[in-house]
Amino acid sequence: METAEIRRRWLTFFEAKGHTVVPSAPLIHDDPTLLFVNAGMVPFKPYFSGQESAPWDRATSVQKCVRTGDIDEVGKTSRHGTFFQMNGNFSFGDYFKREAIAFAWQLLTTPQEEGGYGLEPERLWATVYKDDDEAERLWLEETAIPAERIVRRGELDNYWSMGVPGPGGPCSEIFYDRGEEYGVDGGPEVDEDRFMEIWNLVFMQYELSAVRAKDDFDVAGPLPAQSVDTGMGLERIASILQGVDNMYEIDEVYPVLEKAAEMTGRDYGASSGQTAGDSHPDDVHLRVVADHVRSSLMLIGDGVTPGNEGRGYVLRRMLRRAVRAMRLLGYQEPALPHLLPISMERMSASYPELRTGFDRIAQIAYGEEQAFRRTLAQGTTILDTAVSETKQSGRDVLTGEKAFALHDTYGFPIDLTLEMAAEQGLTVDREGFVRLMDEQRQRAKADARAKKGGQANTEVWKQLRSLGATDWRAYEELTTHGSVVGLVSDGASVEELQPGQTGQVVLDRTSFYAESGGQIADSGIIVADGTRLLVRDVQRPVKGLVAHTVEVADGPVRVGQETSAEVDPGWRVDACQAHSGTHVVHAALRQVLGPSALQSGSYNKPGYLRLDFAWNQSLSADARAEIEHAANLAVRDDLPVSADWMSLPRAREQGALALFGETYDEQVRVVEIGGPWSRELCGGTHVRHSSQIGALTLTGESSIGSGVRRLEAFVGMNALAHLATERALVAELSDLVKAPAGDLPERVSDMITRLRETEKELEKVRREQVAASAGSLTDSAKDVAGVTFVGRHIPGASGDDLRRMVTDARGRLGEERPTVVALTGDGSGKPVVVVATNESARAKGVRAGALVRVAAQTLGGGGGGKDDLAQGGGQDPDKVSEALAALEREIGS
Repeated sequence: METAEIRRRWLTFFEAKGHTVVPSAPLIHDDPTLLFVNAGMVPFKPYFSGQESAPWDRATSVQKCVRTGDIDEVGKTSRHGTFFQMNGNFSFGDYFKREAIAFAWQLLTTPQEEGGYGLEPERLWATVYKDDDEAERLWLEETAIPAERIVRRGELDNYWSMGVPGPGGPCSEIFYDRGEEYGVDGGPEVDEDRFMEIWNLVFMQYELSAVRAKDDFDVAGPLPAQSVDTGMGLERIASILQGVDNMYEIDEVYPVLEKAAEMTGRDYGASSGQTAGDSHPDDVHLRVVADHVRSSLMLIGDGVTPGNEGRGYVLRRMLRRAVRAMRLLGYQEPALPHLLPISMERMSASYPELRTGFDRIAQIAYGEEQAFRRTLAQGTTILDTAVSETKQSGRDVLTGEKAFALHDTYGFPIDLTLEMAAEQGLTVDREGFVRLMDEQRQRAKADARAKKGGQANTEVWKQLRSLGATDWRAYEELTTHGSVVGLVSDGASVEELQPGQTGQVVLDRTSFYAESGGQIADSGIIVADGTRLLVRDVQRPVKGLVAHTVEVADGPVRVGQETSAEVDPGWRVDACQAHSGTHVVHAALRQVLGPSALQSGSYNKPGYLRLDFAWNQSLSADARAEIEHAANLAVRDDLPVSADWMSLPRAREQGALALFGETYDEQVRVVEIGGPWSRELCGGTHVRHSSQIGALTLTGESSIGSGVRRLEAFVGMNALAHLATERALVAELSDLVKAPAGDLPERVSDMITRLRETEKELEKVRREQVAASAGSLTDSAKDVAGVTFVGRHIPGASGDDLRRMVTDARGRLGEERPTVVALTGDGSGKPVVVVATNESARAKGVRAGALVRVAAQTLGGGGGGKDDLAQGGGQDPDKVSEALAALEREIGS
């Protein structure tokens, strides 16, 4: 049974049991404590924690998940992976233990020809919490599992919480016996390789007041309503139903692994018969490729782009680990164009949007592989320099700091550093590298804990939300009248805010737009009798609640006070122009470049917009001009702008574009400009006709990462001001060069050409002067402890000049006597020193690299090179004479 069919049967079964089918949330979820959705219940967390009321009594989903905590272990065994799918069924105060157990048993054991999974009942085991007599009794009443196959376990295995105060409760896990070839008999307590956990039923029935550890918590009492949260690993059940050993061999993963093995000429399965953790290196690399290609496909599909921090760094690391694994298997050419389409073909059966968006996904992934190939070339050069410096210093160990810098700054894998250093006779301070990596991880964990702590402290917002949702009127009105529901200062609820204080104000009704969807918050004031509050920011700390960050200009302001919330009308007009302008630029972009140029992020504020989109090359001047022209034509044509609410499926049917990474409710707002020309899901504020956007001018286009470009533009009065500034600049240049504006390009080009010709003539004269001074170098040679020494300062000479001069002088002096030629110059504004030695001098132990470091140290800098020729520099040009004197002393010592 294919994985897509297993998924379909799950949703069909629970829909027939009265569950609402909830689409998978994007892997990027609106939760600052998480990089990615890492469990099936994450989208439902606000309902279980009591922050919001669930819109359904019972629901079911197949949720996309990514866990990256043990990414370094991926491939080493057949159990570790990053992307996975979690089948879940959920009850929000509806059914409880009996129904959850009965549903699970029915789906698992119903024959396949009748729509179930057809697992043999005699292979199923259940575990229950050690004190949960009810769950054990229900397993005996509702299923055919005998008492001897029901195991009681403690808190570590069979008690669930979110890790913070909130709902929790016992759980019951279902295990499948894979047979004696996988291990010894005796149930999950004896061998969890043979007895594979496939489903966990969590019974939320208690309020936990403190959670110190998974097995250390305090129970405050029962929850007002009992709920159910279950999760079945789709990949695990697929491995069972497809008769394979592990997730890497199921139909959604193995084709990529198989193709990678074919491309590299390796055979998968070299680890057969070996113990877990002792996998053959080829198997490890092939699993890394299969896992990371699929995970990268899903992450890019949900709007993640490669970067140097956060989600982008995780994606970049996965892509580069996959490419690196292929190189270690002997494949040196670009690999992703062969592998990513295979993964898309397998995954699009469940996620058809991957097929429609594949051009964008491929551009980003292939661009990152190309960038990494350049990184490998650059890193190799940097590593060669580090190896050379290490050898010159007389050491045979590359420092952990250098290895870490290569890894952290350039993305150069440590295993490649180890391999290439060994090829050149060096070892690497692996302990130092590991220590620095651990320090980095600890900093990351501390940051995550800080974020989690900040987000976890939402009790004040939950309490205010329990009083009712904010009546939000930003689409209809600029001024609303209401009352102060709550005041917050430094994270705590207060009764009043005094003049000069900054805090958050929650009103029962507001016209202020809260920052979201790339649009910044409104500006304005909140006023009452004797009170004036300057609104600095507006956010939604929890869903349904709008909080205004204010500075109290006149006050105080108190809870219960009647107020008037007044948005700055000029600000709102400019904001509407910018947001509608973003939609127009996006549509114009797709019109010019094609449908694969999809927006991947945006930001707009009054008078300014920027739009990020998937594209793997810079735009030509003609393309930028065409995009700007298409956008301004849409403005001129006075296209109607409309906003309608509809179901998410209907919006998708109509072709509405969604911003990647955003989470949408069942009912969504679709904004159209000119009908289908621009149709997007959007919660922002907009003009009523496109002509109200006013002027629109593109001001910049740049790269912000592999396969992602950024367009910037001014709109409205800001665009006119920008054009006026450019017009004034053109007028000033015309006056300076005494030419009409239309002749400026030709006149400036002529001036630049003449300037370059003059610079070449001056450079020629300078070189002739330097060469003339070089001819007399040998005249100043003197004997220093049996060594012929030439030491001179050549004013205006560059490093290139000095290298030619010292080699020329060394040749003229011959090999009869040991010879050292040392010259300093200041052609670049800073002192530079170059030293050359002949073979006789080197035989005597006099080496250029060592001498140049002596001189450079005197100049306040550093340097190095080979024994016959070396170069250095410094900061202090007044010490060139001291540097040459120091060289002479070093030779004579």
